[in-house]
Amino acid sequence: MDQPFFTNDAIVFGILMISLGFVFFTESKKSGFWHKFYKIVPALLMCYLIPAIFNSLGIISAEKSQTYYIASRYLLPAALVLMTLSIDLKAIFNLGPKALIMFFTGTIGIIIGGPLAILLLSMFFPEMFGGAGPDAIWRGLSTLAGSWIGGGANQAAMLEIYEYNPSKYGGMVLVDIVVANIWMALILIGIGKKNRINNWLKSDTTAIEQLKDKVSSFADKVKRNPTLTDYMIMLALVFGAVGIAHWGAESISEFLKNNVEAVADKSSALSSFASKFFWMITIATIIGIALSYTKAKNYEGAGASKIGSIFIYVLVATIGMKMDLGSILDEPKLILIGLVWMAIHAGLLILVAKLIKAPYFFLAVGSQANVGGAASAPVVAAAFHPSLATVGVLLAVFGYVVGTYGAILCTILMEIASKV
Repeated sequence: MDQPFFTNDAIVFGILMISLGFVFFTESKKSGFWHKFYKIVPALLMCYLIPAIFNSLGIISAEKSQTYYIASRYLLPAALVLMTLSIDLKAIFNLGPKALIMFFTGTIGIIIGGPLAILLLSMFFPEMFGGAGPDAIWRGLSTLAGSWIGGGANQAAMLEIYEYNPSKYGGMVLVDIVVANIWMALILIGIGKKNRINNWLKSDTTAIEQLKDKVSSFADKVKRNPTLTDYMIMLALVFGAVGIAHWGAESISEFLKNNVEAVADKSSALSSFASKFFWMITIATIIGIALSYTKAKNYEGAGASKIGSIFIYVLVATIGMKMDLGSILDEPKLILIGLVWMAIHAGLLILVAKLIKAPYFFLAVGSQANVGGAASAPVVAAAFHPSLATVGVLLAVFGYVVGTYGAILCTILMEIASKV
């Protein structure tokens, strides 16, 4: 269905909120069917899946709605400030090197996954990897590498660098959305079984638990019955910060594009620094960290991270709305390349996590900081605990920085693999 049944964003937002309310209401049941259901299916996955079903049925559509844009540009930076207010930056650094090891493992998994997928599938479908000039499939796959290591800005840079046929680019976007969303759904399922996974990995989660306990004990210490004044001051701080983040992002992005030739050139590896979204997320996080050194951190006792969590769940619903379950069969061979590629990424992460005994948290967030970027890494991190959202953001920023360079290396290897 080209035109969804509901196109009015007020109605779409209402449907998303009803979906979230339904999930939270049923998940709160302590007995009966829903209690058993949520022991198998995580509530967060349902917050993501129900909007995907509505989109697939043609009831609503992310393409016709601005709700994802609003959630990612306004609510996400607001959530990052709220969830970072009470953060202990020293405690985050005390998590140790395993977070970075798993992030770079995820990056390497994407870099080698593309060429390995080509080599493997060319044995069965050699005709897929033909094509010359702008139609060469490795050029199109370069955009996936950019997206899955960095994000949208890196993806656009790869399209400019390797000049893939624009008329065929839609197929690559489809693979990006379908495969990345399937992988995120699997990660969310894993969060519901994180204790069993950690036991299998034989991981030490002491540092993570200490960080969670530290934030929780601080919240208990400053806990109070919030007043209207508390909420108004919190929202003033937060959306004031969002405004500063947008203003700063526009100013920095324009300055770099006008004064740094390598950033202005869309085919440059540094072009991702022209992304307003990158700077918006970075500035919002810096403001949140700065506020954590002031008395503003006491607003955690008035429920700052809970409000931040509401914004994150709205973002989850809008991300889910981008998934069309029916499109999985539209480009079966292209989707197959993406699935094999993502399986290699996942397999390498699991292998390294097992070897270094890294907690599932580092595996999940390290992967999403690559594949999902700044929009979904904090979502996955916050699903473990609101205090951990900052870890997801910091790793996602790494993704933006290394994204284009990693994608170029991946593309060179894919070009070689296509000609073998």
